[in-house]
Amino acid sequence: MTDAAPSVLEPDWQRLHPATLALAIVKLGPRSFQFLPAVAALGFTGNWVYIVPAILAFLLISLLAAWFQWLRFRFFVGEGEIVIESGVLSRQHRTIPFDRIQDVSIEQGLVSRALGIAKVGFETGAGGKENDAILDAIGLDAAQALRTTIRAHRSEPLAVTDAAPTTDGAAADATPVAGDRLLYAMGLRRLLVAGLFNFSLAALAVVGAGMQFFDNLLPFDFNIFNPMAWIRIAEGYGLDSWLLAHRWIAGVGAAISLLFIGFASGIGTMLFANWDFRLTREPRALRRTRGLTTRTDVAVPVKRVQAAILVTGWFRKRFGWHELRLQSLASDGEKERDHQVVPFGRLADIDPVLAEVAIARPDADQRWQHSHHIVAMGPVIGAICAMIGGAIALYLGNAVGWLGLIAAPAIAMIALVTARYHRWADIGDLVAIRRGWWKPKMTLLPHASVQSIDLETSFVLRPLGLATLVFGVPGGSSLASHEIPAIPLATARELRARILAAGARS
Repeated sequence: MTDAAPSVLEPDWQRLHPATLALAIVKLGPRSFQFLPAVAALGFTGNWVYIVPAILAFLLISLLAAWFQWLRFRFFVGEGEIVIESGVLSRQHRTIPFDRIQDVSIEQGLVSRALGIAKVGFETGAGGKENDAILDAIGLDAAQALRTTIRAHRSEPLAVTDAAPTTDGAAADATPVAGDRLLYAMGLRRLLVAGLFNFSLAALAVVGAGMQFFDNLLPFDFNIFNPMAWIRIAEGYGLDSWLLAHRWIAGVGAAISLLFIGFASGIGTMLFANWDFRLTREPRALRRTRGLTTRTDVAVPVKRVQAAILVTGWFRKRFGWHELRLQSLASDGEKERDHQVVPFGRLADIDPVLAEVAIARPDADQRWQHSHHIVAMGPVIGAICAMIGGAIALYLGNAVGWLGLIAAPAIAMIALVTARYHRWADIGDLVAIRRGWWKPKMTLLPHASVQSIDLETSFVLRPLGLATLVFGVPGGSSLASHEIPAIPLATARELRARILAAGARS
């Protein structure tokens, strides 16, 4: 008599939360714009009777497609891997080992928060994808449990240490997970102050365009940017004669309206983006959670941080406020790949975060080396061309030419002043690069993060014995290239050799 063969346990397959179908209904709003041309075509051809049936058919087909996708999507969490099967007509079987997962991000939109569900993304860094796999809607408790399971599998236990200093106004009821340390938090007071410094000129342009568009549709004057609008408002109260005699009051009213909209938009943007902002130190990563309507939860693996970027503004710097971003191999969304870990803080708030990624700021007495003032040549040539174009326009009788003549000296002056702020310093095991006058930016680039260094010269730099160093650093935004322009050729060669030698040792 032989023993029976052991039975193979069937995997405990799970489905997405049924609320996925509710999310599909919400997503129909943006997708319906793709259906508008067909509806418009029915109207233009006089087939009005078919519009309602066509819309109902579109909604029915969309909901059926969402239901089939939900029905054919399943996953299970094994001892050391997560397996996902998806696809309606063609099936896709994907296995992701826990050891390959760099981050488990949790995101909640407004509807998801109301339904108690979350979107979970798994990022492994393969192929430069933002997320290698997504569980579009599972219960929030299940999402947090899944993240804890993966963290426990990949991380060694971290001894509980003393709490790191936090900023003023932090939420008192928000307690980090055992073993994690709170590095930075933003309360309501800090968010409001940050919003005041986040004055948005772009919002003014959008609101102004909207006012111009709706001006003819509304029964009242909606364009409060225009001083004449204040005069027309005064006519309704019999104050038009007095206001005409004091025209400056109308100008002040319009200016106050501009400032109010700019500050209000800045505060609103900051509140929606960074509500309940929290940065905690986990065993192997920095975890950032933030957002009012859309709540995001992402991690920045410490070993994948390539550079630190400090950004401020001319006015903001006078009050000691800065922003810290970390350039990492892990992504931070489709629009940008630099992680904003301190949106608005003082250097005392930023230094502990930098210490966690083993990057230090230069001392206040650090001696900086300057790039050659030839870096201003491009804008200066542009200013000269603008002046020549303005002169030609005036010669042809076009008064717009005065704009070129007035703007050209200002452009050249700004370029010459900005050239003075191209500075750099080689400090121990990192290179610090400073640029900008109106919006100063300092990049802290460890030698070990540099994978390549290009030494570039041109027909302008070569006669002056100058060269530009361009650092190849993985991760980060494609627009955030790191370079030291117009420095002596011998200095550039020596710096390149030193950094490449340090990278080879690491």
